[in-house]
Amino acid sequence: MRTFDLTPLYRSAIGFDRLASLLEQRAEAQPSYPPYNIELVSEDQYRIVMALAGFSRDEVEIVTERDSLHVTGRKQKDDVQRTFLHRGIAARDFEQRFQLANHVKVTTASFDNGMLTIELVREVPEALKPRKIAIGDASGIISGDNVKTLEQREAA
Repeated sequence: MRTFDLTPLYRSAIGFDRLASLLEQRAEAQPSYPPYNIELVSEDQYRIVMALAGFSRDEVEIVTERDSLHVTGRKQKDDVQRTFLHRGIAARDFEQRFQLANHVKVTTASFDNGMLTIELVREVPEALKPRKIAIGDASGIISGDNVKTLEQREAA
């Protein structure tokens, strides 16, 4: 297993200690079942599509908890005894976890023809969006000329 030395990151970045644990988790073996795609739909919209052949809508559960998304499939037991000559369709239970970034929320989920589609959107609150701060003089008062200069620079 590979290890990462994130010491240089900690010297200049504050609050990224969660990043180290996330990288360690991702470095471990990831389950390959069921197959899925993660799509970037637009700047702040994402889509996860999972191929769940053999599962019904009632056998799949989607749960969001804080900053993670859990998709679980529990196959109901089949009472019919079958003899397979070849079994290539997996019908086993699964649990897939996705780590969500800050302010990413699940908006909808749909299940059609064995494909589970989960729509996500990043909704950054207005209070956390970047804003420009005008610089005042030594007394802290912003003169009218300074405001006009900032507006002219923005327009250019």
